[in-house]
Amino acid sequence: MKRSEIDLPEYFDRYILKCDDVTIIESLEVSLKELESIPLEKWKSLGDEVYAPGKWTIKDILQHVIDTERVFVFRALSFARGDRNVPSMEEDEYAKQAQAKNRTIDDLLEEAILLRKSTILMFNSFTPEMLSKTGMGFKGEYSVAHIGFMFCGHQRWHFGVIEERYLPMLEKFN
Repeated sequence: MKRSEIDLPEYFDRYILKCDDVTIIESLEVSLKELESIPLEKWKSLGDEVYAPGKWTIKDILQHVIDTERVFVFRALSFARGDRNVPSMEEDEYAKQAQAKNRTIDDLLEEAILLRKSTILMFNSFTPEMLSKTGMGFKGEYSVAHIGFMFCGHQRWHFGVIEERYLPMLEKFN
């Protein structure tokens, strides 16, 4: 199932549309390669800098991507197994409680890569019927397939913010 073959659920369309028009597995594999090729030294050199007051650090963003994938992996599994109702996630509260500042970028990146590999294995196990199963979230109904594409687009969304808003700050350090 390619991205262009699915309808776009409200809210998550912003992430899904960031994905290439490939299958879910191909999209997940591309996003894994993107994780494995981030400009790590540049990200590290930013330290705990933020581009505006109240914004997340690079570590916070990585932790958020990890936390979101873990929550949505549970949702995908729940929907695939016929459980249509899952608890919501308050991302700002998760970010506060995660204390990403106490972790290294290397550690966060390693976790994100291992998690994505695990997610790929899980999605490889889903049948087309399972991918089409739906459940309810805080923004309405969406499917297991939507979730698979959402992982990739959500990561691209946040990595785009890093590219556009954080990396230009490196010029002030030079």
